[in-house]
Amino acid sequence: MASSSLNRLLNEVRACTTCMQELDHEPRPIIQVGKSARIVLIGQAPGRRVHESGIAWNDPSGETLRTWLGIDDDQFYDPDIVAILPMGFCYPGSARSGDKPPRPECAPLWHDKLLGHLPEDRLDIIIGTYAQKRYVPNRKPTLTETVASWREYLPTQVVLPHPSPRNRHWLKKNKWFEEYTIPDIQTRVAEVLG
Repeated sequence: MASSSLNRLLNEVRACTTCMQELDHEPRPIIQVGKSARIVLIGQAPGRRVHESGIAWNDPSGETLRTWLGIDDDQFYDPDIVAILPMGFCYPGSARSGDKPPRPECAPLWHDKLLGHLPEDRLDIIIGTYAQKRYVPNRKPTLTETVASWREYLPTQVVLPHPSPRNRHWLKKNKWFEEYTIPDIQTRVAEVLG
């Protein structure tokens, strides 16, 4: 019963055209949710490459993210292990210096309904500023300070910067993140996956 209810909801989400007037291309909501997923990734929005392939995190950012989490492609793309709920489900289009921000309609319209189908004893991985603004009520003034304080959000949340190649400068400036934080996050992910 719960499974068919989730399937109906996913079909509804994938058929969503709420923001069609705001896009310069056809909407293509990209999400992944299974009823037993105990890892939930809440990031920004799909990029152009993901929009074209229809596969979430199927780009260099996704490769980096899987490395950070210490999980392989089989685990990552199993909806009963990892749920993927971006803040905006469709590619928002490009701006002068990268992609436009995620469309603001998706998260308020769909997230609570989808999260209601997932286990309560899950780990939400909150990726980037847009997701942190919605899901980390006691976040710090900057993304760097929030990520540096990641242990404060355990055991239910892990906060990450966006793994985009555009963030190389941030990673070079904050070497502590990959040196000390990532191994601990991989340990926490492994604990959740059992």
